[in-house]
Amino acid sequence: MIVFDLHCDNGHKFEGWFGSSADYENQRERGLVDCPQCGSTTVGKAPMAPAVGAKGNTVEALPAGKDAQLSNAPMPPEVEKALRQLAKAQAKALESSTWVGDKFADEARSQHYGEKDEAPIHGKATRKEAEDLANEGISVAPILFPVAEPDELN
Repeated sequence: MIVFDLHCDNGHKFEGWFGSSADYENQRERGLVDCPQCGSTTVGKAPMAPAVGAKGNTVEALPAGKDAQLSNAPMPPEVEKALRQLAKAQAKALESSTWVGDKFADEARSQHYGEKDEAPIHGKATRKEAEDLANEGISVAPILFPVAEPDELN
């Protein structure tokens, strides 16, 4: 996983975790990366700035090297364990559902309106498509961790 420092057009700063830079770009372009504070999907990578620490009324640069890279610090064991459990639960759910790719919204509607038999599915939907489904009363749930298409490596 790669941790990116992100910001929205309203000036909020936050972190995002992605499998690769390409995953980030793909999800951002599809409107799937949004600000946790205001929901804006106009998100970009925050400019990298030198890390500084404050001491009294003066500002000093933090030490260079691994101590300065706080975002690469190891996770506490309980956080790592929880993330692994969530990933395992998601993987199990994905195994018992069918990949429908970009046709997710259409497939969910077809099932909801009785045009097709109900079956668990997963695929791609933009934030707008997911909102439209929810407004129609169609239950959908986001996938918590990035998932590669079946013919790609995760």
